[in-house]
Amino acid sequence: MGESVRGSVRQPEPEPEPVPVPEPVPEPADDEAVIRTRALTKRYRGGQLAVDGLDLTVPAGSVFGFLGPNGSGKTTTIRMLMGLIEPTAGSARVLGQPMPRAARAVLPHVGTLIEGPALYGFLSGRDNLLRYDAADPTADPRTRRERVSAALRRVGLTAAAGKKAKAYSLGMKQRLGLAAALLQPRRLLVLDEPTNGLDPQGMREIRSLIRELAAEGTTVFLSSHLLDEIEQVCTHAAVMAQGRLLVQGTVADLAAGTRGRLVVTTPDPADAARVLKEQGADDVVLGEDRVSAEAPPPDRDLADLNTALVTAGVRVRGFAVERASLEDAFVALTGEGFDVAG
Repeated sequence: MGESVRGSVRQPEPEPEPVPVPEPVPEPADDEAVIRTRALTKRYRGGQLAVDGLDLTVPAGSVFGFLGPNGSGKTTTIRMLMGLIEPTAGSARVLGQPMPRAARAVLPHVGTLIEGPALYGFLSGRDNLLRYDAADPTADPRTRRERVSAALRRVGLTAAAGKKAKAYSLGMKQRLGLAAALLQPRRLLVLDEPTNGLDPQGMREIRSLIRELAAEGTTVFLSSHLLDEIEQVCTHAAVMAQGRLLVQGTVADLAAGTRGRLVVTTPDPADAARVLKEQGADDVVLGEDRVSAEAPPPDRDLADLNTALVTAGVRVRGFAVERASLEDAFVALTGEGFDVAG
């Protein structure tokens, strides 16, 4: 009887499971906004009207600032846009699709940082991002670590990636939340107070990152209570108050729609203030060696004001109109001060 030879047949390795691909969302037409709402309304139980007939248009490729005092309805609006709550009336379209009905198709193309990141304190920054990424059914596990490293590098957290999140400062947590929003390429970023807790250098870095993302074609929609930040980084803005949209447009146009300040530098501020009031100037403010007033309307010749000052014996050492800022426009529209984070 011949000796039998037993061999083994190598089993083929199983094919890796296919990674679900995000449902394609058509690119909006050139004239279609990335975010558009029509008569969007939210009334809570008890009759509280949080958002009242909002018509908002966010152009593709813009960095759009969303401003409003506490209780103005900004956060409620963002929640409706992201499909987290249903509107009472009206409609919202994101990336050209109706929300919340198309949330499953739209949200994989949207990165968000809303009301601060939710983190596992006992995990490192890197492990938090790995968890975030693993929860995304469209994320390819084969490239997970590379994408996490790239996101950490982009927000300046590489050196702190191994540190437990509970030991992170507020600013570092904000950076980590932003990194989570950047794990996948995004067509839209929705950021709520993205520079909260950051030092001035960190704020500059995040502003630079936002500009960079916009240059790459990502539309950025951000709310912030820092009006100077909005003016520095945003191309467009909208202002809300008491649930209503007051104004929207380019940042330059919003500021231009508000009168600037006429500033007269002089060793005779009291006399200068008197003359300006006699000439019909409004909101005259007296300083130690200067006086300012609301700039006159465009049809008023500034040379006439200067002549009136000199004729009255005021020694004019400087005479200029300072351009209105977005802060000026905001205060003129809402009558509110700086606390606009609601």
